[in-house]
Amino acid sequence: MTDTTTVPNTSANPDVASGVAQFFTPIVHELIALAVNGKQAHWHVRGHNFIEVHEFLDVVVAHAQEWSDLAAERVIALGLPIDARLATVAKAGSTNPAAGFKQADDTITDVIAQIDLATQKVNAAIEGLAELDPASQDVAIAIRQGLDKDRWFLSAHLSVS
Repeated sequence: MTDTTTVPNTSANPDVASGVAQFFTPIVHELIALAVNGKQAHWHVRGHNFIEVHEFLDVVVAHAQEWSDLAAERVIALGLPIDARLATVAKAGSTNPAAGFKQADDTITDVIAQIDLATQKVNAAIEGLAELDPASQDVAIAIRQGLDKDRWFLSAHLSVS
């Protein structure tokens, strides 16, 4: 068996790491909830634009997974653990859309609401990390840009010509 040793990130300031974790943990939780609820929506969407919404929800889920990983790995890189187990995410109190089949417009509205919650948490991180850790702020800004784009693509299905 190979002996492994964890090497702490001695270049990371513990106060910075703690601050980043304070801002990124709620983001990670909200993005994991978005991924889980987005997959649920993907399976149960109905309506005339089913295929477009069904397929794009998989994109939203993949993005949420990617961005939650990005935020969590930033915290880990600074030397702190992060608890993103499903039980922990569920306790964090994200939205809990109703189960079962839904028409596309209702599904989109639910997913947009969850994106908006994630965006609020990202906005708090962008503001709070400006002075604390600009490199982490850049991560939050990138996540915000992606959330904005996914929201735009979904909301375009609701627009009336």
